[in-house]
Amino acid sequence: MTVENFDAESGPLVNVLIPSYNRREYLRAAIASVVRQDYDNLEILVCRDGGEEIRDVVESFGDSRIVLIDRSENRGIPFTLNEGLSRAEGKYICYLGNDDLYYRNHVRTLVNALENETECGAAYSDLYRTYCRVKEDGVREVLSKVVEVSRDFERFVMLYFNHTLHVSLMHRRDLLAKAGPYNEELNVLIDWDLTRRLCFFTDFYHVPTITGEYYSSVGESDRVSVRRRQDENEYLRNVMAIRTTRPAKPWSKIEDVSIIFVTRHLNRESGSKVASIWRHTFYPYELYLPLSQGDCERLDTSMPNIVVVPVAEGATEAGLVDAALARCGGEYAAVVPDGLAIREFWLEDSLYALINSGRSGEGFELEDSTQEAWGAVLRTENLREARRRFADMPVRESLAAYGIALRRVHPGEIPFQFDQLLCQTKSAAKEGKWADSARMFERIVAEYGNEVWIKALAGEAYYKAGEFDKAAELAHRLNEIRPTVDTLLLEARVRIKEKNFSSAIMLLEDAEWILEGKEKVWT
Repeated sequence: MTVENFDAESGPLVNVLIPSYNRREYLRAAIASVVRQDYDNLEILVCRDGGEEIRDVVESFGDSRIVLIDRSENRGIPFTLNEGLSRAEGKYICYLGNDDLYYRNHVRTLVNALENETECGAAYSDLYRTYCRVKEDGVREVLSKVVEVSRDFERFVMLYFNHTLHVSLMHRRDLLAKAGPYNEELNVLIDWDLTRRLCFFTDFYHVPTITGEYYSSVGESDRVSVRRRQDENEYLRNVMAIRTTRPAKPWSKIEDVSIIFVTRHLNRESGSKVASIWRHTFYPYELYLPLSQGDCERLDTSMPNIVVVPVAEGATEAGLVDAALARCGGEYAAVVPDGLAIREFWLEDSLYALINSGRSGEGFELEDSTQEAWGAVLRTENLREARRRFADMPVRESLAAYGIALRRVHPGEIPFQFDQLLCQTKSAAKEGKWADSARMFERIVAEYGNEVWIKALAGEAYYKAGEFDKAAELAHRLNEIRPTVDTLLLEARVRIKEKNFSSAIMLLEDAEWILEGKEKVWT
């Protein structure tokens, strides 16, 4: 099937979910942006989560594709989206906030990607973040539109934080049978909760095309999600609930890790260490605690993903590992002594290197491992076989005897290389080192991709460095591929310097059209 074949008869049904709590003054525009899609085989599920009446808004469209789920009680967005999903019957699901907008190409772009361009079960596009000033009468005055993120999919990153906005997302509905519905105990970051669980079962396909915009107020925001982020404890509760959620196995895209915590006795210090593991680990894991019967009886924790393994009183450290190892279900195993320092990325740096290692007989010591508090992560099958063959040896010696090469992680093997380099490049820009930052942006593109987003940043840096020819070249190339407000303004500034005023005027008019919501995809 090609994109030209998509119509009401042949294209797959797409359900668009629009949860709504108040903001009826914006809801009409949100619904209208879906109604005028250039892809027709839609069902639009508008879900009222209490608040202001909206039936008149929905019925004013006279469109049989719109279904109103009308509920007077406010139950929150997760409950509301689950309610909508229970009614959805399409092949694909996408989402729209009641104050956000799709451009006419949104649904067709993502359906075409999932049907024709990829085997992925989820795809996402790029969006403008539309900065507005809200006037006293509630009217939003658009100040700017910026593509702040246009990032290719990275699973390790998705496990740590969300880089796919809900408005930009479309996924196969059948994936929810594996990933599960929305967690109704959450009140913030619910989009990340779903995308994180989806990435256990599918890759995501990035389409670097702008297909919509999401609202962002200048000054105090009236968004519930923004306000709830201000409660640090509540925000942390949500983050930890998301990070520790483990969908039912089997997982097709993620390998599990079993953390074996080795301690002689359960006491305040070891309990604090267990809590640190819980706070600082974002990769999916189960924590195995080999404990004596007495310690098992004294254990009192509500932390998730803990497996208690009873062992004989006075068991050796090797005996504790062996007992836990018999229960481990992960493809990777981390041996963690209670004397090891636990901080951010304490596990993930070494685990990432191991996952990407091409050597089957290799393991990695944890970053803060010492001679006295030795810890490592390795393939579970290697640890099991080493212990089976050399059960009379201490764990570390048995690995050496079996031929497992243990080493430290090199700097180039840790995750988030792209993010670290991007942070360094932006820091150089803040210091006014524009030429350096421009070339660093180009290096990022060469090594990590994300071409459209990063080249736009490079063009701006070249302009501020006074290298106008390079700025013009990059901006012009990007404007031929995907013009944005920023790239149009950048090229216009260069044309003005060249005294090419007619070209500059055309570019400025195009930027004005986008700001006024008259982009070509709307017509």
